[in-house]
Formats: sequence, structure tokens, C-alpha cells
Amino acid sequence: MSTYIHKSHNVSVLLYHAVCPAKYRRVVFDSRVDEVLKEVCLEIAARYEIEFLEIGTDRDHVHILDHVHFLMQSVPVLSPSRIVQMVKSITAREIFRRAPSVKKQLWGGSFWSSGFFINTVGRHGSEEAIRLYVQEQGTDRDYKTLHVQQMELF
Repeated sequence: MSTYIHKSHNVSVLLYHAVCPAKYRRVVFDSRVDEVLKEVCLEIAARYEIEFLEIGTDRDHVHILDHVHFLMQSVPVLSPSRIVQMVKSITAREIFRRAPSVKKQLWGGSFWSSGFFINTVGRHGSEEAIRLYVQEQGTDRDYKTLHVQQMELF
């Protein structure tokens, strides 16, 4: 469960859902690799200000690919791309070190694909709920909309 992180000059609850595919979309996650991934993520959490709320592998047998879902919480000084870069770098190095059989399935020295998906996760509601909350702020409830951006899909 996420919590408010209190720092000297801010309070935050930043949640991210990241999906990282294995290199070449290869199926490389087995019980040993799963265990190493979990251990390494917990080590990352102890060392950096990244909390792993959930980690799960997703195996698509139709398309024969493997990817990992991370639900993470962090602090404002770490950008989402920096968090993913750090997690992918450290986990790849440690998986190759602790489960060397994986290297035989992959070539080129990379564990993760270069791409990833990341999304912010709302703890207290949807975009519309937050929009309504902001509109109801102020003592006299005289809210004036200065800008509304509609989401565009491509």
C-alpha cells in the first residue's frame, strides 16, 4: 500500500506502473529469475527512494514474449524515466550475475528491451475526480477555469 512520503520541503505520493519487456521479447523468466528479480528489487528499495508495491511477470504464450510489471512509488527528485533506467540496469546486471543460464538465451549482453511503458497511477481518483476537487477549492467557491486540455489519442 502506498504511503505519503514526508521530506523536509515536500510531501508526495507518486505512483508509477511500468512494463519492461525482456530483450528480443524472449521468454526468460523462470522460478530462479523471478526470485532474483524480486531480491534485487528489494535491494534497490533499501538503497534508493523507490518502493516496489508489486512486481509481476506476464507471459504471453500466443506471442511468445515475457515482460515484467512494476508498481512503484518514489519521490519527486527521481523522474519516471530515471527510475526505469535504474531498475532495468541494476536488475539486468544482477540477473546475469546470479542466474548465468539466462545469458545463453539472450545475445548481445542485454537483458531488457530498450523500450518500456510507464504510466502514473492515481491514488485518490481519476483525472476527472481531481479536476472536480481543484474546481471546488477556494473560500467563496468562485472558480474560474483558465485552461482545460482535452486528451487526444494520437
